[in-house]
Amino acid sequence: AMGNVMWGRGAGDKTNSNYHDSALKEGEDDTLVVLHDYPSPDISEPIFRMGEKLRVLSQEGNWWRVRSVQSGSENYIPNNHTAKVYHGWLFEGVVRQKAEELLSLPENRVGSFMIRESTQQRGVYSMSVKHRSIQHYKIFRMENSWYYISPRLTFQCLEEMVNHYSDSADGLCCVLTGPCLSRTISPIDITSQPPPVAMRHNNFDWKKIDRKDLISAGAAQGQENRNAIVSYGVRNSMASYLSLVRDHDPGQQKKNRKKKSKSVCVIPDHSLSHMDLDEDYDM
Repeated sequence: AMGNVMWGRGAGDKTNSNYHDSALKEGEDDTLVVLHDYPSPDISEPIFRMGEKLRVLSQEGNWWRVRSVQSGSENYIPNNHTAKVYHGWLFEGVVRQKAEELLSLPENRVGSFMIRESTQQRGVYSMSVKHRSIQHYKIFRMENSWYYISPRLTFQCLEEMVNHYSDSADGLCCVLTGPCLSRTISPIDITSQPPPVAMRHNNFDWKKIDRKDLISAGAAQGQENRNAIVSYGVRNSMASYLSLVRDHDPGQQKKNRKKKSKSVCVIPDHSLSHMDLDEDYDM
């Protein structure tokens, strides 16, 4: 429950705090972000650039064997050139200056953010947000392990804090729009994903729709129906439903016996008068 304050204290608070810190990072794929170009441009052309996202394949001593999220290339990088990232927004061991460098990269928009765990003390966090400049906020932690930036608003976990400030700035410099570097997507991922489903809200008034636009004899195959205001999937579903209703209407069954050759269901004029569709999906 966001905004609530629980002041209860107990002997097990420190244990619960440590448990929460560990649980926050469990079940996450090992994702890294590059903190420094590697190798250094002074030595040779870098294999990995600052801000690049990496997937961990294995750890060998002080080196990570990784695959680049952007290019798909595999190679080795020293672990002191990277930082672990959890949930996309929790960066482990990133200092203030490096946070500013990462958030200043061009792929980050206003509202991009990260929560940083202290390099000196585990379980101590701060939030960095890109605005006109990079703003930093210390995240305080109460003895019952609840978190807050402003004491008037407390959160049971960091996820709740992120969700709240993603809906409302509520005292921050701006609304959180997305984790730092979250707009960096693999080209492979883009091509493998199905096309997005477009959603229209209240684009038309059902009372103004001609029933011929919904169901017609050429609905299944006709070229004119491909650009219809209501998709074929919706029209087909409505026809199936109305056919089922008509099958249970004794008066209508008698009429159907006289018209066995006709398979298209015609919607009565009054059947749409009480319907109000809020959303329509393009199939």
